[in-house]
Parts: sequence; C-alpha cells; structure tokens
Amino acid sequence: MAAQITAIVIFVAMFVMIIMDKIEKHYVTLGCGLLTLIAVFGICMQDFGAMWNTINLKSILTAEFWHTTGAETESGGVDWATILFLGGMMVMVEGMARVGFFNWLCRRIAKMVHYKTIPIFLAFMVMSFILAMFIDSITVILFLASVTIELSRLLKFNPVPMILSEIFCANLGGSATMCGDPPNIIIGSNLHYAFMDFVENTGVAALIAFVFIVAYFYLVMHKELKGAGVSEEEIAKMPSPESFITDKTGFWVSLVIFLCAVILLITHSTTGLTVAFIGVAVALVTLITSAKHIKELLKGVDYKTLLFFTGLFVVVGGLEQTGVLEIIADFISKICGSNYYLMVAIIIWVSGIASAFIDNIPFAATMVPIIKELSVGSDPLLATLAWSLAMGTDVGGSATPIGASANVVGTSAAAKAGHPIGWGEYCKKMAPATIIVMLISTIYICLRYVANL
Repeated sequence: MAAQITAIVIFVAMFVMIIMDKIEKHYVTLGCGLLTLIAVFGICMQDFGAMWNTINLKSILTAEFWHTTGAETESGGVDWATILFLGGMMVMVEGMARVGFFNWLCRRIAKMVHYKTIPIFLAFMVMSFILAMFIDSITVILFLASVTIELSRLLKFNPVPMILSEIFCANLGGSATMCGDPPNIIIGSNLHYAFMDFVENTGVAALIAFVFIVAYFYLVMHKELKGAGVSEEEIAKMPSPESFITDKTGFWVSLVIFLCAVILLITHSTTGLTVAFIGVAVALVTLITSAKHIKELLKGVDYKTLLFFTGLFVVVGGLEQTGVLEIIADFISKICGSNYYLMVAIIIWVSGIASAFIDNIPFAATMVPIIKELSVGSDPLLATLAWSLAMGTDVGGSATPIGASANVVGTSAAAKAGHPIGWGEYCKKMAPATIIVMLISTIYICLRYVANL
C-alpha cells in the first residue's frame, strides 16, 4: 500500500509540474523517475528486481529488440525502442532540413498553384497531413509556418487561418501511422503493432476525418484568406524553389534515405526489423553520408524530448510494478461491464479531453498498460482500445494552444511575426474541428470494430 501511494503521489506531482510549465519537462520527468527508483522500489518495495525491470536496459541486448520473430514478448519500464526510433528519425529530419528540403517543397507547391491564396491554403493542409504521417509534426509546422508567414507578406493575406489549419492537419496526419505521433510509437512498440496496422486502422479514420476537416476549414476560414494577389510579372521575378536547396547532392541523398526509411517501416512486419533497428540504421546512414556536418546534425537533435521520455517511462513503470494501473483498469471495467461501446467512448473522449490540457505523451504511456488489463487477453478488444487511444490522444491535443507541441510552435511563429493568436480565437476555430474528428472516430470505431466483438 505504501509503495502504491508513493507511486501515485510522484505521478500526480509530475503531471502538475508539467502542466505548470515552470520547470523544463525533461527535468521534471527525470527527477520524478529518480525519485520513483529510490522511494518506490528502493525504500517501499525493497525490490531491486522490479527496479532493474523498469530500467529495462537488458532488453537492448536481446536479439528480439533488433529483429523480431513475431513471438509475443512482455515489455515494461523504459521503452528503449521508442527512444532510439525517435532519436534516429530526428537525425534524419535534421539531415533533410540542412539541405533545404522543406523550404524547397513548400515553395515548389506554392509555385505550382501560381501563388493563389486559396489553392495554397488547400495544398498546405494536404502537405501538412501527408508529411506528418512520416515526420515529427513539430518539424512540419516549423517549416510550414515560416513559409506561410513569408507568403502572407508577399500576397497580403492573414496567415493565422492557414497556420491553424496546418497545425490541425499535422496532428491529424500524425494519427494515421505508427511513426506519425509519439503516442502511436508508444502504442505500437508496446503492443507489437506494425506500421501497416496503423495505416489500415487509424489511417482510414484519419483519412475520412481529413475530408470533413478540409471542408470545415474552407467554410470557416476562406473569407479571411483573400489577399491582393500577385501579377504574372511578379511571379516571374520570384526566386525559384531550387534556389533554396543548399546542397544538391545532399538533397538527393537525404530524399533516398527518407524513402528507404518509409519502405522499411511499411515492410517491418514482414522483414522482422524492429523500429529500434530502423531508427538506428537511418541515423547511422544519415551521419555517414553527411560526414562533414555530423556535429551540426547531432546538435539539432531534441535531446530534451528523449530524456523526457526516459524519465516518464520510469514513473509509469512505478505505477505498473505496484499494481496501480491494474486497479484503474478494474475500475473502468466495472463501470463498463461488457458494454464495449461505452468502453470505447470513455477511452476516446477521456483521452481527447485530457490531451487538450496535458501532454498526450505521458497520458498515452500511462494508458497502454491499462488497456492491456481491460482487454483481458482478447486480441480484438485490445486492438479496438488501442485505436481508440491513438485517435483520442493524437487528435484531442489540437483543441487548445497547449495541447500538443505543434500547437505551441505554430502559435509562437505567428506571434513572432506580429500575428498573436489568443486562446479565444484558437479554441473558437480548433475546438469544433476536434469535436468533429472525435465524433467521426467514435462512430468509425464502434461500427467497424465494436459491432464485431
């Protein structure tokens, strides 16, 4: 009992400090993780085996960590596969950014639609959705927002509606694949779901929702996007998209590496190569082919996020080892009974509402062991709850300016350019879109999965 209370107190304290945002998140989770190891495992439980299992370093030394045979393996504690995969993809994205890939892509699309505001608005939503399926949404918004602001000055339109739509589509696109959003990586690696499992399940839901969202944002925002436009003569004087490529050879090399990473992710359930292997391999190839820029690439990696994950997994491991998560699962199970429709609704809407105000990463990490308990050995039910959790956490964060990292990056870029976005303006346009997608997700999951359980 003492161990459970201590683990809960540490977890709640961690969440409160994350929400308060007075101390950097990685310091919070690392500090709480260390406290969990000492207070929960060392003092209360006096169980160094549980401590070692939570740290989970031994998993990296197993062959199954790098190449799986498809056999089910129990995993818990620090999810090193997620951390290595994220780190590897960060290195690859830094390599693509260094050679000007993202600037080139944005300007190429703008040129294709002759710099007309509404076509750019629609094209950038599509691009945000697709890129976020494979690349961290923070990176996607960072480049899209900067290009959008630059184009708004040229074409004389308000960039805020376009930036908001890009943010939402990036978060929605991230829900479509295993590597699109950190919660999906956590869900996939812990529950042994492959890239194509997400594409065939959450990907379908995201695509259906995307059609409605494009229509919604067009109806709500198209009047605000009318600009003076530019003449054909002005268009002719604009720099070519190719001029933004800083290293032509590196550009093609980084593009090949990106396509190889996508192929490896799509086929990893067939090849047996794990996401940890793919992440490390992609990073090594990127560094080898950019030997002169290794320091620059490594410097650009978001180490704070990786440390944040490490501490977070330890704290959640404390809840798991002390049986707290099992108690929570039993509570939800008693409320729902055999009513799986209610169970799915609770997972989606609680996940969505919680993710609008707190970081969706720790929430997803906490909920994965809970849905394992709720599924009571039923693979179809586990999959149904997994897709519910993915859609809730990925999409719910779009509702508020602090719900997801991409939101913070996009609104900050707008504010720096002289277009501050207040909570009122943000929520007025984004909260209805979030509710639309969550309703679509609930109906989709209930009709496709729950009806067949």
